[in-house]
Parts: sequence; C-alpha cells; structure tokens
Amino acid sequence: MAQAGTFVSVMTSVASGGIPNDVLVVEDDAIIAMDLEDTILSFGAKTVRVAASVSRALQLIAERAPDFALLDIGLMQEKSFAVAERLEALGIPFAFVSGYSADAALPAAFAKKPRLPKPCTSDALETVLRGASAGRAAR
Repeated sequence: MAQAGTFVSVMTSVASGGIPNDVLVVEDDAIIAMDLEDTILSFGAKTVRVAASVSRALQLIAERAPDFALLDIGLMQEKSFAVAERLEALGIPFAFVSGYSADAALPAAFAKKPRLPKPCTSDALETVLRGASAGRAAR
C-alpha cells in the first residue's frame, strides 16, 4: 500500500483548464519575473513562486516541490542546470526560457526539454504549461 504523500511526487496538481497549480519561475530579471508571474496566474495557476538564484530555487523546491518550473538558463553568475537536475530527479516537468539563440547548447540530458525564447508569447507559454500537465497526467 502506498504511503500518504506518495502521489505528490508522481501527480501534477492541475488547475481547471490543465494549468499546473504551483509554478516555480527561476528568473533573475525582476521585471521579466513579474511579467511571467502575472501571465501564469492569469492562466489559472494558484501559486507562482519566483527565485532569482540557483540556491533560492533549490530552497523553494526543498520546501515544497512545484508542479512545474520555468527556468531561465543564464542567471547573473550561474546557469540553472543544477535546478534542472533536481527537478529531473524529482520527476517535475520544466521548460527552459532563454534570450540565447535556439542554437545555444544545453547539456545532453536536457536537450529535448521544452525551450521558450525570451521574450516569449503568452500563447507559447500557455502551450508549454498545458503540455507539461498533459504529459504528467499520461504517466
């Protein structure tokens, strides 16, 4: 028999309309982070938490695993790949967002992860969020 809480790491909590309820945004530009937060909330997410650094993102994940994460690749002095590794280990879907060209190299483990350009359209962001929820529900 499964222990209480087992389903938390396996199922995505989804708001009506297929948008994850709790989204983590890892973005070091405050204006971009606020815009992403407002947009994601307008889609129906219940909570959007923002981290501007790898250490803060890892802390937020440890406190409460998100249903989905959106990771800016290049933060001030670091890359967000350590956050991606932690999310991958927990089975939490995520997408990268970056101002770098689509040709910018990602580690091989993340080469097939969704990637949005910065800035991205609301439609593209909504599609990634809905796709992540659909992919988790199918597991």
